Amino acid sequence: MGSPVVRHALLLSLLCAGALGFLLCCHGAAVAPAYVTVSAASFAPSSTCSASDPVAPQQNDTFTVLRLTHRHGPCAPLRASSLAAPSVADTLRADQRRAEHILRRVSGRGAPQLWDYKAAAATVPANWGYDIGTSNYVVTASLGTPGMAQTLEVDTGSDLSWVQCKPCAAPSCYRQKDPLFDPAQSSSYAAVPCGRSACAGLGIYASACSAAQCGYVVSYGDGSNTTGVYSSDTLTLAANATVQGFLFGCGHAQSGGLFTGIDGLLGFGREQPSLVQQTAGAYGGVFSYCLPTKSSTTGYLTLGGPSGVAPGFSTTQLLPSPNAPTYYVVMLTGISVGGQPLSVPASAFAAGTVVDTGTVITRLPPAAYAALRSAFRSGMASYPSAPPIGILDTCYSFAGYGTVNLTSVALTFSSGATMTLGADGIMSFGCLAFASSGSDGSMAILGNVQQRSFEVRIDGSSVGFRPSSC
Repeated sequence: MGSPVVRHALLLSLLCAGALGFLLCCHGAAVAPAYVTVSAASFAPSSTCSASDPVAPQQNDTFTVLRLTHRHGPCAPLRASSLAAPSVADTLRADQRRAEHILRRVSGRGAPQLWDYKAAAATVPANWGYDIGTSNYVVTASLGTPGMAQTLEVDTGSDLSWVQCKPCAAPSCYRQKDPLFDPAQSSSYAAVPCGRSACAGLGIYASACSAAQCGYVVSYGDGSNTTGVYSSDTLTLAANATVQGFLFGCGHAQSGGLFTGIDGLLGFGREQPSLVQQTAGAYGGVFSYCLPTKSSTTGYLTLGGPSGVAPGFSTTQLLPSPNAPTYYVVMLTGISVGGQPLSVPASAFAAGTVVDTGTVITRLPPAAYAALRSAFRSGMASYPSAPPIGILDTCYSFAGYGTVNLTSVALTFSSGATMTLGADGIMSFGCLAFASSGSDGSMAILGNVQQRSFEVRIDGSSVGFRPSSC
């Protein structure tokens, strides 16, 4: 069965998975286990959707639930084998661009000037609305009357939602799985006139008017962009769950490879154009999501739910983000490795932490990351190391091992909210799934690897974490 330390870790792991888990793990009432024991085979990707109980779209008077899947996994809707998943190297490069973009925005330094922005400016309006791209989790909803199915990215780091629309011939539009949305075929579609308050509310995403129609433009962190007509139509999330007059961008010109294969994006940011704000009257500005631990399983996205403190959640305060009000910011206060708190001054975390669905790898200020890496390497000293992969510099080879005792990692936030990570939240691509933010004093970013299997609940004042939820 292994050493007494491992047996103790296994006992605590079992307790944390049960009814006592909320008390023992989420609020730090007991010391976190030193190890997480997993099968080495569990790190291998699967090409088969193994969701035993997929979440079907549901709806009642207070909430709506949609099935959430990894964009490139076997559970993704209408998966097309011709649309290959990006390589690990490409994923990490895109992730680094996204993280850099977020950190520039929250620091007040604006959007990064990437090498291809100047060339792109020849085909899009000069008034750019900067945002960040995502390449991870999707839901299916219907747009228009009659409804047309749309496979859409879910992004907490974006406000404006959009889909590709006809007319949009190649190369103005990238390839997608579903037919392009055709405004002419929807009886409920309308372009937003330039003089309407909704057009004025676009802010940095506003573009020049054309034929008295409100224009929009969004550019993403890798140079991808979308531009077109700001519009309204009926968005159907589930049976009997519709958003009348939903405001979105009807994209007639897109460039860049960030979104190839999907139909558009649903913005879940904090600003007025987002789906969260547009449905606040129906759902109270509350939403939650559970990202699946692997791309071969499913999670869920929920709009609405009980107001106030939700049972089972470990909750921390939601903070303002003056320089970039789109983002959800909390205060990370400490990290434990192998059950022991790291000796990192509180000032290392003082800038706050962005909770983001689209960033893959969690970013920590350099002092905090160096302490985490050192402690983790010490706890994993018995395993052979592997070459670094891109931004990931602490990697291992588990070839020949039946089981692996991963050194545990737990993240603690203000008010004592604690995320005790599972194996899928500690390692990704065979490496420790954390990286440096690049400069002390910068914000941290809580990436989606660490959020997997937690239900993350966000309302107007707090962010909550409930473990083992999908």
